[in-house]
Amino acid sequence: MIRTQVQLNEAQYAELKELAGKENVSISELVRRGVDLAVGQAHSLSVAEKRANALAALGRFSDNASDVAVRHDHYLAEALKH
Repeated sequence: MIRTQVQLNEAQYAELKELAGKENVSISELVRRGVDLAVGQAHSLSVAEKRANALAALGRFSDNASDVAVRHDHYLAEALKH
């Protein structure tokens, strides 16, 4: 691991210290988790990109079932059985 320094205000430190105690982990572990979250969010798609992807998928998959709007729960349960 690489050692680094981070400056926190008093409230941030107090909250981290309390949370670390509750979870029985170090403050460093909480900071690493926070970095993982920040990096993951930076790489995730924006709402506009997610919307565009969803719209692009519309109509790409078809099924001969004409009652999907009514029996969607049944079809989902069947799909999850496999």
